[in-house]
This record gives sequence, C-alpha cells and structure tokens, in this order.
Amino acid sequence: MKAGRLVNGWTVAAAVLAVIIIIGGIVVWSKSGSSQPLEISLNQESESVGSIYIGGEVHNPGHYPLKSGDTIEDILQAAGGINGGADLNDVELAVSISENSPQKININTAEAWLLGALPGIGEVRAQAIVDYRTQTGPFRDINELKKVEGLGDVTFQRIEQFITVAD
Repeated sequence: MKAGRLVNGWTVAAAVLAVIIIIGGIVVWSKSGSSQPLEISLNQESESVGSIYIGGEVHNPGHYPLKSGDTIEDILQAAGGINGGADLNDVELAVSISENSPQKININTAEAWLLGALPGIGEVRAQAIVDYRTQTGPFRDINELKKVEGLGDVTFQRIEQFITVAD
C-alpha cells in the first residue's frame, strides 16, 4: 500500500510541475512576443556629428542627434518606428552635419536613403548616384559625381563638404 501511495504522490508532483512549466513558458512567450515598441537610447558617450530630421510615417517625427555609428534602424527606433502599414518610402529624412565634424558620407557605400538626405539631392538623384556607381564602379574622386546625370556644378558645390570616397 505504501508503494502505491508513493507512486501516486510522485505522479501528482510530476503533473503539477509539468503544468507549472507549461504555464511559465506560455507567460514568457506571450511577454516576449508583444508588439510594444522597444525603447532604446543611443550611446550618449559618442560625439554628435550632426542631426537628422525624421518625418512622414513615423510615430514621433522630429529632429534627433546623429552620432557616429548610428544605423537606419537606430534612427527609426529613436523616432518610435514606422507607422503600421507604411514602408520606408513613406519616411522623410534630412541630415544636417556639424561643420566641425570630420564625418562625411561615403558616396561609394552610402545607400540611396542617405544620399537622398544630402542638400539638393532627393530621391531621384540619389538613385541616379547609386545606378551610376553600380554601372561604372566606385567613384575615384568626389568630382566624378558631376558625371551623374542630373547632378551639376551647383548641386555638387552644395554637397561637396559632406561627401567623401574614402573608407
């Protein structure tokens, strides 16, 4: 009789433990799968290289500090993320780089969204720069940018202080 009670006691204990583990797993899974926006803070120790305006289809449009090493994901998260149903084409970006900053945009590696944020470039010219770079290879000098269709001397003079071909 004692052996039967011991087996039943262990069976009940094992069943209770299994239920606790299952319920705990469900609670942890449901909390990690929530769609609430994550709050991030960009590294406060890195020096600001300028600012960026984020507008259009983001939760919190406005001006944000731009620090060396920031990614587009960091910038979008700082603005609270993209509104539901919107895509990156519905987001407006405008970059202002500090004059004392050595940070420049590498026209050989920059994505179209970043090139489009340069003064006077916009979406169409940015794509033309990317297309030119894809067809002819990397720029050897920033002056070669003048060969891109739709980009003349006036526009080049507006952006030359913000661009580089160096790594």
